[in-house]
Amino acid sequence: MKTLLNIALAVAALAITTPAAMANTFVAWQVSDVAWDDVLNARAWPSAQSAVRAGYPDGTTLQMTGRCMNGIDLNEISGWSTGAQRKAVRSTWCQIWHDPGQNGDWQTGWVFGRYIKPMGW
Repeated sequence: MKTLLNIALAVAALAITTPAAMANTFVAWQVSDVAWDDVLNARAWPSAQSAVRAGYPDGTTLQMTGRCMNGIDLNEISGWSTGAQRKAVRSTWCQIWHDPGQNGDWQTGWVFGRYIKPMGW
């Protein structure tokens, strides 16, 4: 009985400490329309006033969680045309899963939809 309780507690602790790691991430969008001498800022929160966590140049592949503001779910619009998908996210923030320090400390961040596009298969 004690062993089962310890296992249950360990599973619960894992679920509490790593919810983002279990997020539905997919690599399907990339940075687009950013000037050659600029980067797309990944921010802590969906706001232009939020702290910048990392910067990604044009063409960088982004891991998206699927979640965007204004009720947009990238999984739900994935069957739309590229143009329709870009239009849907153009004026909102979308969440990414990234490692800004490139040290294994993965976390969520936010990018503005105007500067991302679905990757073509």
